[in-house]
Amino acid sequence: MQKETAVYTHGHHESVLRSHRWRTAANSAAYLTPELRPGAEVLDVGCGPGTITADLASLVAPGTVTAVDAAADVLEQARETVRSRGRDNVRFAVADVHALDFPDDSFDVVHAHQVLQHVGDPVAALREMRRVCRPGGVVAVRDSDYGAFAWFPEVPVLDAWLELYHRVARANGGEPDAGRRLYSWARAAGFTDITATASAWCFTTPDERAWWSALWADRTTASAYASLAVEGGHARREELDGIAAAWRSWGREDDGWFMVPHGELICRVP
Repeated sequence: MQKETAVYTHGHHESVLRSHRWRTAANSAAYLTPELRPGAEVLDVGCGPGTITADLASLVAPGTVTAVDAAADVLEQARETVRSRGRDNVRFAVADVHALDFPDDSFDVVHAHQVLQHVGDPVAALREMRRVCRPGGVVAVRDSDYGAFAWFPEVPVLDAWLELYHRVARANGGEPDAGRRLYSWARAAGFTDITATASAWCFTTPDERAWWSALWADRTTASAYASLAVEGGHARREELDGIAAAWRSWGREDDGWFMVPHGELICRVP
């Protein structure tokens, strides 16, 4: 089986999973839900801790969701999430999106949320997702676009954070500005019937600001990203401490506002 050629920049530190567990079909896959029908067979690529997976399973029951991730440990968390929701129509497997261990035409819907920005060859990944999707089905992908992130007040250290994140992610073989590239990647993968849209997360209430700023402050100093930044020679520990402090400072701003835009695609398989 072909291996991924990119390193997952974030890892699975608690600060990362804190954000992943917040994700639902409503806030992260609303572009896809009109395509879902009871009885559909779904492949959820890069399922993480399984919160979106569980929602998809509810929407397609009695159909089945197959949830896959490259990390076996996070699949255990996904199993617990699904179990706690009372869903019995989800199965799990460790998988590499570049070489999925499923026959051709296996699924009605193939879904990947925040995956293509982290893989070594997103075009090859899309071709593989298309291979396992049945004729008449859809491949649905959604990725954020770091270069289009916007925030207020304008904290200069967060500009340094964004520039650093780009360096670290690209050194790991990923593409943090994936959202704007999805359409091009899908065309290169051979899709011709593509519906491209965009949507955004926005964090502005006191609770939202506190949550978003704290998880990024922790991620900057304690996650796999922090280790990769230092070990790769991209930043010193004291620089990361300064960025974390800037995140917490922004989180205390009464006028604080942060937008995370996403590109999203519905690719129909003829």
